[in-house]
Amino acid sequence: MLEIKNLSKEFQTQKSLFNSSNLTVKALQNVSFSIKKNQVVGLVGESGSGKSTLGKTIMKLLNPTTGNIIFNNIDITEYNNQQMKKIRKKLQMIFQDPFASLNPRKTIFDTLAEPLRVHSLIDKKNLNEYLIKIIQDVGLNNESLSRYPHEFSGGQRQRIGIARALIFKPQFIIADEPVSALDVSIQAQVLNLLEKIRDEYNLTMIFISHDLSVIQYFSDIVIVLYLGRVMEISTKKKLFEKPLHPYSKALLSAVPKVQSKNTNKILLKGDIPSPINPPSGCVFRTRCNYAIKQCSEITPLLKEVDGDRKVACIRDEIW
Repeated sequence: MLEIKNLSKEFQTQKSLFNSSNLTVKALQNVSFSIKKNQVVGLVGESGSGKSTLGKTIMKLLNPTTGNIIFNNIDITEYNNQQMKKIRKKLQMIFQDPFASLNPRKTIFDTLAEPLRVHSLIDKKNLNEYLIKIIQDVGLNNESLSRYPHEFSGGQRQRIGIARALIFKPQFIIADEPVSALDVSIQAQVLNLLEKIRDEYNLTMIFISHDLSVIQYFSDIVIVLYLGRVMEISTKKKLFEKPLHPYSKALLSAVPKVQSKNTNKILLKGDIPSPINPPSGCVFRTRCNYAIKQCSEITPLLKEVDGDRKVACIRDEIW
């Protein structure tokens, strides 16, 4: 359903008082993967790894610098806003901040009705009935439609964000950290809701999160990102049983374990490097316990391992 080929996204910084020259932020570098129909692909990595940028670039909210985005066998890389109107009926996004993504001056009815009016999909006669069905599908009552965003809790606002993504009954949804700003008990409710609508609406999804327990619960395939590059692609089962890339190992070892002490915790040295000046060769080498001289000279490519996982690391012997 979705194929990403060598996708890169760069941002040009502006000159300022403290910056006399234009610099290039390399947010994504040669990202490639594919997603089959009805799969849920989890996208994980530290803050600054490029997860949200990747989601927005796939949605064409940001234009890619190089590479290709192929959706339903159609290359949409060069599509303009007018051409994307038709695609966005099938490709929708749930944003990370449920409050910032809603217009505070509009009622929920107007917020949900606007895309239907723009695309002239439903006449006024059936509009109210359709919106009641959508709002009930996400666990809110009919009276919610006449209220404003500030009258809802965080969990309720996220449900409204999900309802807006479902308005067109899309085939594909990109969920950008939809539960990160919510309390743990509310997270469980929203995750159960997402699981329910995934089955009811027959959805394919990219689920972006830095919470590995959420990824383990919700995803089929996991993509590990670091500094804009893919480190590992694996089935959920294999990744959580035996991660191969040193970065994947470090992420999983950092997950708190309630029942026993985590004696094998791998502590990463320092902070994630700047995307303005990423390390040569393997971008993870500056924090990797297994790095050797060749890691600074060779940029590792994703290579297939075990048939259903790919790893970007030149040191096969550490697996």
